[in-house]
Amino acid sequence: MAFEITDEFLDDLTTLIVEKDNKAITALFSDVHYADIAEVLDELDFDEAVYIIKLLDSEKTSEILTELDEDIREKILENLSAQEIADEVEEMDSDDAADIIGELSEERQQRVINALSDDDLAADIKELLSYEDNTAGALMAKELVKVYETWTVAGCMRRIRGQAKEVTRVHSIYVVDKEEKLVGRLSLKDLIIAKSDQKIAEISKNTVDAVNVSLDDEEVAKIMAKYDLEAIPVVDDNNVLLGRITIDDIVDVLKEEADKDYQMAAGLTQDVDSDDSIFQLTKARLPWLFLGLIGGVGAFIIMEGFQGVFTKYAALFFFTPLIAAMAGNVGVQSSAIIVQGLANDDVKGSINSRLLKEMLLAALNGFILSLFLFLFVWIYEGKTDLALAIAVSLVVVIIVAGLIGTFVPLFLNKRGIDPAIATGPFITTSNDIFGILIYFMIAKMILGI
Repeated sequence: MAFEITDEFLDDLTTLIVEKDNKAITALFSDVHYADIAEVLDELDFDEAVYIIKLLDSEKTSEILTELDEDIREKILENLSAQEIADEVEEMDSDDAADIIGELSEERQQRVINALSDDDLAADIKELLSYEDNTAGALMAKELVKVYETWTVAGCMRRIRGQAKEVTRVHSIYVVDKEEKLVGRLSLKDLIIAKSDQKIAEISKNTVDAVNVSLDDEEVAKIMAKYDLEAIPVVDDNNVLLGRITIDDIVDVLKEEADKDYQMAAGLTQDVDSDDSIFQLTKARLPWLFLGLIGGVGAFIIMEGFQGVFTKYAALFFFTPLIAAMAGNVGVQSSAIIVQGLANDDVKGSINSRLLKEMLLAALNGFILSLFLFLFVWIYEGKTDLALAIAVSLVVVIIVAGLIGTFVPLFLNKRGIDPAIATGPFITTSNDIFGILIYFMIAKMILGI
């Protein structure tokens, strides 16, 4: 049965903390998964969370720290000594350890690394911290199982037992040559059924997918998703095996990227959440809101230039919000599909073919919608020319909005800019302005004003 955090559970836990009944608290969490404990700590006061972290054994709390909300984890780490953090880190895989230590100041990073009793782990963490953020190097773990192509199966089995103790999951066994270069991979099945005197080179597979240490983590995610990999080795420019990336790390990358794209599409310029300060939230939202303000001023200037049209056909004014809304909606729909396709690496072919397809799609949708709108205006206003002007304007506006929503993210992607910034307020505002301008120009032309 799934663990459930109830008010009664939290009240009982708080009481035990106040009474400092450490034995009861330890027993309470004995069979609870570390991810569930992390959720419990998120619900507690900060001092109570620190109390539990210091109480439970490092084998469990090391896992809890990796699951905690970043802000809470940062505060907890501030209240732990360098030695206490080192004790936690020594229970983690190297990639998680590097992530935790990377959140500290440079001074505390050095103090924690110096406090580590495992010299190999300290060296691994230093190496991982040296790689640029959002690269395969920063994402990988050093723990893996590797064998040399010259070993026999019998000798390989003995050495693997020692290596596997440090690896949480053995997805593949990597084969290297005497220069530590990756030359193949080996499955456990192949190893088990092989004869004990066979050389590893005889039973290993020479084809192995690998990524360069400097490759962007999003590209790594695409490769692993495309080939349905649970883990992938990381190599340097000389094909020397450095580490491996596992699927759990890729899931985190995809989640972070999805959160970032969603916020950018909503008009937020940086990573924020609901618990951030008013200043941080304002700083993230204001630039796009200011863009919307500029768009509104632009729409006002355009409408002011068509006062003569309003004087003779006042009904045009009342359909302005409809035209602007349709332009924004179509633009966001088009851009969202393209951004999603680019993120999933599903967008293939030339820009021209995409634009042509979107133009035909927009024309079809626009024709259907404008036909309905023509009938409504004609029945409601009783003026054929007015109904025709509004309907034709809607068709053209939808086509242009679709083209803008398609072209902008493709153009940004070609220039190496995140296409997610094209969605939301940017597309909506630009299409509002273009939509209103097109609307009044076509109306003026058809109505002969």
